[in-house]
Amino acid sequence: MAIMVIKNFFKKIFANIFKQRGDIKLGFYGPPNAGKTSLANRICKDFTGEEMGSVSKIPHETRAVQFKEKVEIEYKGKKMVFKMIDTPGIATKIDYEDFMKYKMKKKEAKKRAKEATQGVVESIKWLDDMDLVVIVLDATENPYNQVNITIIGNLVARKIPVLIAANKVDLDNADMKKIESAFPEYDVVGISAKYGKNLEEFYETIFKLAKKVK
Repeated sequence: MAIMVIKNFFKKIFANIFKQRGDIKLGFYGPPNAGKTSLANRICKDFTGEEMGSVSKIPHETRAVQFKEKVEIEYKGKKMVFKMIDTPGIATKIDYEDFMKYKMKKKEAKKRAKEATQGVVESIKWLDDMDLVVIVLDATENPYNQVNITIIGNLVARKIPVLIAANKVDLDNADMKKIESAFPEYDVVGISAKYGKNLEEFYETIFKLAKKVK
């Protein structure tokens, strides 16, 4: 009886280990409108034929965590299976009046602001479940801000492997050097989620960091 209990115990342990290795939880984090969902959509479209979520020029289009299970990414003959998790944009302040600038009515703007605020809280909570995180930043924006410091600080505390994707490098005012100098301790890859530019380096770095996942 005791032997059977021990066998079952180890069987469950090994089953959990292999389950974790085969289904790496990959989270997309960053400020609003940096291109998190655009990048997640491109990856999902390339490998599953389906997009993950809707995008908009209006900030905080994604206001709740959304998932895509069993996304098998293949790169240079290697395959890894990911559970992709797209999170709402993190912001230190969300004002409904900012949405009204996009010709949104006051009632709708207030509703969006409330949902976006709840989304920020949800994003931070979900960090505890991540195996690997891609921080998507707008390469045309100043990386030295409170939002990025907040995200990085939370990741450092949890010792989660990080890739910084500097998005929108197709734009003339993109500044990769500024982002690289802001985060010298992390892998930084310049991409264009819109045009699929430099995704080869992105996948290569993802596979490298995924090997660190326990």
